[in-house]
Amino acid sequence: MQAFTTLTGSVAPLDRANIDTDAIIPKQFLKSIHRTGFGPYLFDEWRYLDRGEPGQDCSHRPLNKEFILNQPRYQGASILLARRNFGCGSSREHAPWALLDNGFRAIIAPSFADIFYSNCFKNGVLPIVLDEITVDKLFQEVAAHSGYQLTIELASQTVITPSRETFFFTLDEFRKHCLINGLDDIDLTLQNADKIKHYEQQRRQSAPWLFAN
Repeated sequence: MQAFTTLTGSVAPLDRANIDTDAIIPKQFLKSIHRTGFGPYLFDEWRYLDRGEPGQDCSHRPLNKEFILNQPRYQGASILLARRNFGCGSSREHAPWALLDNGFRAIIAPSFADIFYSNCFKNGVLPIVLDEITVDKLFQEVAAHSGYQLTIELASQTVITPSRETFFFTLDEFRKHCLINGLDDIDLTLQNADKIKHYEQQRRQSAPWLFAN
């Protein structure tokens, strides 16, 4: 998993509350269990005027020009700004996969659905909770300034605006440690590889019948 330390990037505003995971990545794309390749299908039903299918070349699909993320000024954004209860609905891990594959490393919102929030950390995406007044202010600034950027410093748990205004966010220390060091669940397990191997050797000696062919 890619480590997250400091991010300076442009912000894309998605001014909707209760965005569910089926809107983030529709159900037809869940056939694949690979973590990559979902970026072109992010917000598929809002982003395009036709129905997307797995493996489809999206370069020639008709775009919905009314969808905010299709506007040229927001192309290449790495920070998504949203409203409350982002990521509600089903627990599909494909949602953070699609966001990450599209280039988003951080999401700022007043609240997140619990399972989606947890899945973000497991995949190197930082979900940041800021109060609604602050989020309102950020929406206004993004709309007023093309190319608006924020800096996120994970070590200090701060979001810094171009005017150097700083907002602090809370974060579980273990999740913070994992993000800074790029550790997903597999990486954490491999840190104990020697202990696991030693346990398996002991079990072979104490219960050899479990390992008989």
